[in-house]
Amino acid sequence: MSIFDIAHKALMAGLGMQDMVKNFVDELVEKGELNESQGAKLIKEWSEKAGGSKEEFDRSLREFIDKAVEKVNFTTRKEVEEIKETVQALSLRLKILEESSSVKEKPGNS
Repeated sequence: MSIFDIAHKALMAGLGMQDMVKNFVDELVEKGELNESQGAKLIKEWSEKAGGSKEEFDRSLREFIDKAVEKVNFTTRKEVEEIKETVQALSLRLKILEESSSVKEKPGNS
């Protein structure tokens, strides 16, 4: 399971939790244990706290991913392009050397 999959599942669980809280509060309102204004206030407070937690979770997740990528030491796109250019230049030089070598080896070119 990739880091993206883990993060996606955690975020989806958070969204599911928000629905569960809303349903729970709606049930309490229906049963008369809370009035609508209390229910709305409770949902608002929970959403604000959950939003703060989400931002902290996002920040922590970004830091975790950055550290993991740093430890794995992936090759950057720029480094891959530089290697590709070097290989192409060396291939061209090798081709030129091979062609000049084959010209020298032909009979009558000595």
